[in-house]
Amino acid sequence: MSESVKNARGVERVLRAMDTSDGAGVSLRRSIGTPQLDMLDPFLMLDSLSTDNPDEYIAGFPEHPHRGFETVTYMVEGAMRHQDSMGNEGILRSGGGQWMTAGSGIVHSETPEQENGLLQGFQLWINLPAKDKMIDPRYQNMEPDELPEISPVEGAQLRLLAGSMHGATGPINGISTDPVFVDAKLDAGAEITVPLPEGHTAVVYVFIGDAIVGGKDVPTHHLAILKDGDGVTLKGGAEGGRMLVIAARPIHEQVVRYGPFVMSSKQELMQAFDDYQRGNFVRKAAS
Repeated sequence: MSESVKNARGVERVLRAMDTSDGAGVSLRRSIGTPQLDMLDPFLMLDSLSTDNPDEYIAGFPEHPHRGFETVTYMVEGAMRHQDSMGNEGILRSGGGQWMTAGSGIVHSETPEQENGLLQGFQLWINLPAKDKMIDPRYQNMEPDELPEISPVEGAQLRLLAGSMHGATGPINGISTDPVFVDAKLDAGAEITVPLPEGHTAVVYVFIGDAIVGGKDVPTHHLAILKDGDGVTLKGGAEGGRMLVIAARPIHEQVVRYGPFVMSSKQELMQAFDDYQRGNFVRKAAS
């Protein structure tokens, strides 16, 4: 049965994702981290990749650094290889994901592990509180079979990366912003209520079909920013819809950032550049 809420969230704004490119020319749709929505505390960026043209993804994301925030990569279809300066290497496959807490600094690369076919997935950047920006880097890898899949109502399927609902809990743990990250697939007309912590910033990104989110129509490749409340009601559109439901506790701190560094002051930002140029990000994982 669908989980009930006392204070259902409505929709504050609906924004169309912006076409852009990143890495070595990878074609993307960006919905957070744009001129129309610079950030949405604690979310810094949300990118959607969906193309079957290898020319738009084959070059991938060559080696680059991160400090002061977390990156969440979720593969819907296809495969990406990741390597980093701590000696980690692996392949993200369809239905799997990775929650990387960059913390004090890491250098990594992400390259397609395929030369043709559909590559579809997401990357979300989440800020870290000032007190956690220099913690040791940490990975939480999620194989496809480690993500619980539940169908609380007929025609609705949920895959949980983070958060608890309808008797299931996603594998991600120990994150300071207490996130919720759900892949929701709804048949046409199917309706479900997804519980969300009150006070959390929350969004819904529709990436296949369309949906009715909090009573408002949301087309493909559009982001719905939710009002506050303890849950949101989702309904599949005329041909059904698939969407990410993401929420996290806002940090309410100053953000000073440039490219792959997200710090709390200009001094910290300059230190990040200096440390990277001196090679201080490149280190093996502690034994």
